[in-house]
Amino acid sequence: MFLSTYEKQLDAKRRFVVPQDFRSAATGAEQGVFCFPSIEADCIEAGGQALFDQYQRVIDSLPFGDPLRSSLEWMVFGEQRRLAYDTAGRITLPEGLCQEFGLDDEVVIVGLRDRFQIWSRKAWQTRRDEQRRAAREGLSQFAALRRTHGGNGQGGGQG
Repeated sequence: MFLSTYEKQLDAKRRFVVPQDFRSAATGAEQGVFCFPSIEADCIEAGGQALFDQYQRVIDSLPFGDPLRSSLEWMVFGEQRRLAYDTAGRITLPEGLCQEFGLDDEVVIVGLRDRFQIWSRKAWQTRRDEQRRAAREGLSQFAALRRTHGGNGQGGGQG
C-alpha cells in the first residue's frame, strides 16, 4: 500500500526520489509508476500495476461508446505516462504536468492506499484543510446516523 505523506524536493530536471516503500512489489510499482492528471483533484495521480488494472476493470465494465467510458479512457489511458526509476529511485515528472499543476521546487506525495498523489505544496495545504473539514463533518454525521439506528460500532446493529 501507498501510505503516509512525504515532502520532496524537485531538482532542475523535475526529478524526485520516490519513497522506498512505494517502490515495492506489494504496490505493483517495483519497476516504475503510471501517472496521469488526477480525475478528482488538481494534482498528479500515480500508482503501480494494481492501480492501472483497477482503472482498466472499471473502464471495461462500461459499454463501448458510453460517455463515462470515453472520458475515463481519455484521462487514464490517453493522458498516462509510464515513469521508470533511475538508479537512485527517482522519477522524472513530465514538464507539461509540472506546469499544469504548479509543481516547481517542492512537492508533497500523499499515499492513498492503492495510489498516491503528487501535489504542489500550496495546493496540498488547501486540499488537506478541505479534507480535514470533510472528514470531521462526515464522521460526525456517521456517528449521529449510527446512534439514530442503534448501531453498536461493531459492524452491524439492528434498528
